[in-house]
Amino acid sequence: MSDNQNLLAEQRRALILDEVRRRGGVRVNELTRKLNVSDMTVRRDLDALARQGVIEKVHGGAVPVVEASTHEPGFEAKSGLELSAKEDIARAAAAMAAPGSAIALSGGTTTYALAQHLLDVPDLTVVTNSVRVADVFHAAQRVAGGGGQRSGAATVVLTGGVRTPSDSLVGPVADQAIRSLHFDVLFLGVHGISAEAGLSTPNLAEAETNRRFVQSARRVVVVADHTKWGTVGLSSFATLEDVDAFVTDSGLSDEAREEINEYLPGLVVAGGREAIG
Repeated sequence: MSDNQNLLAEQRRALILDEVRRRGGVRVNELTRKLNVSDMTVRRDLDALARQGVIEKVHGGAVPVVEASTHEPGFEAKSGLELSAKEDIARAAAAMAAPGSAIALSGGTTTYALAQHLLDVPDLTVVTNSVRVADVFHAAQRVAGGGGQRSGAATVVLTGGVRTPSDSLVGPVADQAIRSLHFDVLFLGVHGISAEAGLSTPNLAEAETNRRFVQSARRVVVVADHTKWGTVGLSSFATLEDVDAFVTDSGLSDEAREEINEYLPGLVVAGGREAIG
């Protein structure tokens, strides 16, 4: 990997994290050779990943953190992970939102990235249970200025509910609001997705709110980076049969692509090879 000395720190750390997860652990000297960087650079990268809570440093290297199915990282902890992947996913998913349509965005850092790409899609009606997502649209409106709503700006409906660590609003209030609505497309971020467990989350109340979202949508598009495939949270809220498309990034392995194509009608790999099942 002779070109990796020029990689940005974010890209380098994504490669390291993928290697740790794929192999179950790596040594520092292996990473220095693979990435063609210094021992000190690798150790700094491992320190950064350890602070994010996604690896555990051990003597001479690192191993993945094994999370309990009930563990739910906060928004800030998740927002620094897989940044390039989330941008690729957001750009690809934004093309699926037709002007003038009614869409829903669940909570999560990937839907937050998607919201920023949806600002240029005119006349959307956006329903979301994410405080962060709603803020993206409201901030754009403030920047436009003039006091009134700018032409073509999205109409945003923020559900009520109880706030989770990932800044989503969940619970009976959110569920009741979503139950009475109908969406052309739901863009759904997930904690985990797998053939066995379907879509899952560590938060029981969020599982029920997401279940309502899925039931109210004509088309369900999951937006999640490759690290979410094979992850299982405490509570499942939908099966793969409920999903119309899965937009992910090019870090997804060939084996995973083959498996997903057996279950899902539409796999979109953003930022690389694209496969439609």
